Amino acid sequence: MEDFKISKRQQEIIDCAGKILSQSGISGLTTKNLALEMKFSESALYRHFKSKGMIIEAMLAFMAHDMDKRLGEAINPQQNPVEQFVSMFSSQFSFFSTNSHFVVAAFSDGLMEESKEINIAIKKIMAVKYKHLMSIIIAGQKQGVFTDKIDAKQLIHIVMGTFRLMMFKWRLDEFKFNLTKEGDKNIQALLTLMRKS
Repeated sequence: MEDFKISKRQQEIIDCAGKILSQSGISGLTTKNLALEMKFSESALYRHFKSKGMIIEAMLAFMAHDMDKRLGEAINPQQNPVEQFVSMFSSQFSFFSTNSHFVVAAFSDGLMEESKEINIAIKKIMAVKYKHLMSIIIAGQKQGVFTDKIDAKQLIHIVMGTFRLMMFKWRLDEFKFNLTKEGDKNIQALLTLMRKS
């Protein structure tokens, strides 16, 4: 993945934008609200980002970059595909448990209506997940660990759909249930379905 650079202040802005998205949704994320939350003027905000859209794009680009790096480190090539699958999703649950303000950005359909550039940024996040998951599932099928009765692409849709639904439920529950604990249950359920009988 291409190198991603962001200043400390820009990181603070996208963290704050993520929190506003979680609390008030896309309609609540305005440059005025963001400037108020950051305790500086809108003109100061525009020195770092030219528009609200660019803030969202930067947030999504940060998430894609961070996920690619984090999953690359979490998935050990020495592990078997089942261990890699567990490591991948454990890393995701751990990240979102401490960064719940990014859940709306990662899983909100509302963002897709904002701009073509934001859609491209969302697709990049999906591509990162897809890339890491595809290599694990294909390896598992080749080694006879995962079923080959279902195409790898279809398995990915099932896995990513399960993960997305759980994150949606977590958000609806106002992040109250233990994501790691519930996530582990979903990991084991998916592995039961995916394992070759």
